[in-house]
Amino acid sequence: MTTERDDLTAERDAGQAGAQAGAQAGNGAAAEAAGDPPGAGDEGGDLRAVLDEERGKAQAYFQNWQRAAADFQNYKRRVEEERQETARLANAALVINLLPLMDDFERAFTNIDAHVAGLTWVDGIRLIQRKLQAVLDMAGVTEIPADGQRFDPAVHEAVSQGPGEEGKVIAVVQKGYKLGDRVLRPAMVVVGDGSAGGEK
Repeated sequence: MTTERDDLTAERDAGQAGAQAGAQAGNGAAAEAAGDPPGAGDEGGDLRAVLDEERGKAQAYFQNWQRAAADFQNYKRRVEEERQETARLANAALVINLLPLMDDFERAFTNIDAHVAGLTWVDGIRLIQRKLQAVLDMAGVTEIPADGQRFDPAVHEAVSQGPGEEGKVIAVVQKGYKLGDRVLRPAMVVVGDGSAGGEK
């Protein structure tokens, strides 16, 4: 009897021990399944490195795009400035060729005989001269002030000196003209030499 009871107790203890071992094994497998697989930490670090590298490339591409956009804007501005400068030069060349005609008209009307000054054909020529002057005005051509002004080598060209206030223009030999801020032809002038009582 005692031997049978001991055998039953031993079997019961063995069963409980097996159950505990099985439970522990199950818990270990579950923990292993829930946790990171072997080498997962290394793989995450690799992904972060790849992400950082791609971010760096994207930043570099963006900066290159910004530089290219700025270069293109500068190029457009230079092309526009060159186009405007070419147009100004073309206008300047045309105006320079017209200035001798203005000089001829002015000399003709200055020396016209009083007997023919009121004739119809003379008035017609005056009208032509006024139309030419209007064309030059619309193109932005202006006369350079000279008579009675202080001599300015930037816009005046001294051809001689005469009695008068020193450094002051006392006579205009040929009118000068500007196109905007650009001097097309300096005014040819006579400058006072500083002697008193001078007359033009």
